[in-house]
Amino acid sequence: MLEELLQRIASGGTHNLSELARELGVGEELLRQMIEHLARMGYLRPVAGDCQTQCPGCPLAGTCAVGGPTRVWALTEKKM
Repeated sequence: MLEELLQRIASGGTHNLSELARELGVGEELLRQMIEHLARMGYLRPVAGDCQTQCPGCPLAGTCAVGGPTRVWALTEKKM
């Protein structure tokens, strides 16, 4: 299940918790725990900051939640 979650995240784009939970057939709380577990294992890292200073060339800058109340995660270089 963790590998499937990583594959979905790696496919690109943006994903929200409810969408990913529905696709994986799990509850949002379990999905949060899975994401936290992947972060502890070194596969995901939280993204901090705001697009004005860190992401000026990003095509998602207008819709990204970085710097907002939502947690945003990015894949690390670690391979499963």
